[in-house]
Amino acid sequence: MVSTAGEQQPAGFADAGTPGDRPAWYGGAPMLSGLAAVIALLALLPLGFVVWVALVTGWDTVAAMLFRPKVGELLVNTVLLILLTLPACILLSVTLAWLTERSDMPGARLWAWLSVAPLAIPAFVHSYAWISLWPRFHGLPAGVAVSVVAYFPFLYLPVAAAFRRLDPALEDQAASLGLPPLQVFCRVVLPQLRLAICGGALLVGLHLLAEYGLYVMIRFDTFTTAIVDQFQSTYNGVAANMLAVVLVLCCFALLAFETLARGNRRYARLGSGAARRAAPVRLGRAKPVCLLIPVITALFALGVPVYTLGRWLVAGGTQIWRLNDIGLALGQTLLLCLIGGVATTAAALPMAWLSIRRPSRSNRLLESFYYLASSMPGVVIALALVTVAVRVVLPLYQTLATVLLAYIIMFLPRALVSLRASIAQAPVELEQAAASLGRSPAASLWSVTVRLAAPGAAAGMALSALGIMNELTATQMLAPNGTRTLAMAFWALSSEIDYAGAAPYALIMVLFSLPMTWLLYSQSKRIAGR
Repeated sequence: MVSTAGEQQPAGFADAGTPGDRPAWYGGAPMLSGLAAVIALLALLPLGFVVWVALVTGWDTVAAMLFRPKVGELLVNTVLLILLTLPACILLSVTLAWLTERSDMPGARLWAWLSVAPLAIPAFVHSYAWISLWPRFHGLPAGVAVSVVAYFPFLYLPVAAAFRRLDPALEDQAASLGLPPLQVFCRVVLPQLRLAICGGALLVGLHLLAEYGLYVMIRFDTFTTAIVDQFQSTYNGVAANMLAVVLVLCCFALLAFETLARGNRRYARLGSGAARRAAPVRLGRAKPVCLLIPVITALFALGVPVYTLGRWLVAGGTQIWRLNDIGLALGQTLLLCLIGGVATTAAALPMAWLSIRRPSRSNRLLESFYYLASSMPGVVIALALVTVAVRVVLPLYQTLATVLLAYIIMFLPRALVSLRASIAQAPVELEQAAASLGRSPAASLWSVTVRLAAPGAAAGMALSALGIMNELTATQMLAPNGTRTLAMAFWALSSEIDYAGAAPYALIMVLFSLPMTWLLYSQSKRIAGR
């Protein structure tokens, strides 16, 4: 069984990251540490911008803006949103993953794909669908419900992949000691899912902190909606940046909890042979009830958006299909997704390797910097980059390079979590063997670990591209003149209550996101060797 603190770990597993276990051939670590530090500094630009504004403003003004009832109300809303959404996402994702990967539920492969497919629907399109269907659906209950159906696939994907990798021999050993099935699951299976659950929950939590469009449509106030409102309505940059300070503190708390929950344990299997597949658990009479779980989930997460889009497309007729405008938005969106996905995954690789192969307090602190900016709304990141570009490197203002840097800062966690989980599954002994044959540390890393982590890299690229396709505020502020993505076009029309005119753009975003979600699904199965 997987051990907890103070217990002996089973054969086939070993702790990673202790100083005595770090071989001297890690000569490439300083170079990767330097690259990771440079990328972390870039990711800290928005935070530096917020701190700079606070220093310029002065403590008296800062205190007056932070310690007021509105901030307390926003903090309560944000904390309640996280406390209610994350457990619901974890429970739903673990249940669906167990049903699709470990049981004899009919159509398991179909339900597995349908559990990933909601990623193809932007979060603000989910709100658009529910508000169109139920105009009075507002407030905290709406925020939690729409957040769960929009974001649970971020947890389902890593948890389902982890289920495929588990060695059922450990469960058999526990059962042979007389433990009932429920205790076997809680004491053996759940601890082995910890890395996947923590990584997915962190992604969901960061999205909850930074999301704007979803909560604006259902009229639920969070720090992000208040920040954007301050910038757009009153142009009060100081007040907005002070709210961003509280948002960063929320991110610190989330990161601290994830770090404590993740621990410092090795998850790669060690020893001869390979983990066998687990025999499917027979559901028996419970099969119809269990089948209702994926059916209801698919209806809420996919059926409602598809029905709403279909209704508006029929109501709008052929005149809403402005092919010239749609073609321009589609081309620009796909170009940004391709370049941004590759750049974000490449930027995440050094830190992903260090977090698994060289875990330490300094590296964990460095890793936490990657998550800070992603918890901030795109408008704050965009304003930070605008300020730096105008004051320091004016030629980069409103260029593709500035937009890509914003995407890297915003979506690094998506690529990092995918790469980290994939590298954790690649035994370090293979790198050691390559080095013993005379290869340099860099060559060993590239020829062994990077190749084994290729499924995670592909998943990270797909996740980053999905985020870029749905991104709105930063693109509006940083993109060169004439840029019009699918998300920008959808938001402009839906803000004018032209729901029929916005429907084609939403449909195209969904259709072009589906292949990326299929890639995520197929790569998660390849990680498990299936």
